Order: sequence, then C-alpha cells, then structure tokens
Amino acid sequence: MKKLEFEKIVHERYATKLFDGKKVPEDKLNKLFEIIRYAASSFNIQPWKIIVVNDQNLKEKLQPATWNQQQIPTCSHLLVFCADTDIAGNIDRLEKIMIENGADKESIRGYIDMMRGFEKSLSEEQRLSWSQRQTFLALGNALNGAKALGFDSCPMEGFNPTEYSKILNLPKNLIPTALCPIGYAKDKAKGKLRFAKKDVFIEDSKLKW
Repeated sequence: MKKLEFEKIVHERYATKLFDGKKVPEDKLNKLFEIIRYAASSFNIQPWKIIVVNDQNLKEKLQPATWNQQQIPTCSHLLVFCADTDIAGNIDRLEKIMIENGADKESIRGYIDMMRGFEKSLSEEQRLSWSQRQTFLALGNALNGAKALGFDSCPMEGFNPTEYSKILNLPKNLIPTALCPIGYAKDKAKGKLRFAKKDVFIEDSKLKW
C-alpha cells in the first residue's frame, strides 16, 4: 500500500452512526481479522480476545446495554474487543509458538522470564489497565483496516461492560473494553475537526529540561 493511499484512508475514515444492514463478505471479513491479528502489543503478548457477533437477535439483545445506539442492530458484525487479563496464559502460549517457529528454548528463556516477572509485578487493577491499553492498539488496526477494505466502522466506549459480560457469558478474564461495529454506512461523513498541529505536537526546544 502506498503512503498516499494510507493517508487517504486515515482522512476518510469516520465514526459511522448508522449502517445499512448489508453483510460484509466473508473474504473481506477474514482480511480484516488478519489486519487486527497483526496489531502491535507490548512484548507481543497480545492480551485481547475479540468476540464476533453476527446473530441479529444477539445484536438486538445487546443494544439496550449500548444505550440503544443504532450502530448495534444495523451493523453487519459487531466486534467486541475484550482485554484478556490472563497475561500469564498468553505468555505461555507465546513461548509455545516461538518454540514451534524455531526458537531455541534456552535462548529465549531470559525474555520469557522477563515477561513473567513483569506479569507477577502487576496488581489486579494494573493487569486490567495494561491489558485494556494494549487492546486499543488492536482497535486502531480494525478502524483503518475496515476503511482500507472498503467498508465502515465506529469505535465505541458507550456501553455497559458488565451487561455485555452477562449477555455474552464471558469468562472472568475477558473484560469488554471497546466495541467496533462494522458494515456499510447509511449516514454521510461530516468534515473532520482536529486540533491544529501546533496544539498537538510539542517540540523538545519548547520544554524546560
């Protein structure tokens, strides 16, 4: 993908508030999953799971727990981004994959031990906070990935995580963190308003250090 094309994707992507109900084709859906799967994460631990909601009845059941927002029942699929607080389990899986892909167990022992030491140093609250911050990296891939593949999306935090956990019957280590309904927009994009460059980026020469 050329640089200019990616810039266009970023500029044209917007938070769709109403979809037309049309289904995203399976091949494009799988391409989006691959884009999300390759999201960056600290230590490459990938502490997230993504629930893919396709069933219309289930989407309508989730809508009241999303403040009755119209994106939920009108989207093609609803992606529920969950932070996975089982960091230790993810480290074990990562070690297994590394070895299966040719890494020598002894050569990666220091790296694995470092990750396990980090995990053990976290309180329950810190474990959740860290996992949720990582999860938003995957969400970013989903938003730009959808636009690159020719359909639309909407990042959402306006929902009740506790109700989502109950309705989806999630294990306690998976915490609903963000939603990303995807599909084809029925509404129209409005002009993007962003702060000026000077209000976002601070040169080190302006700091007292």
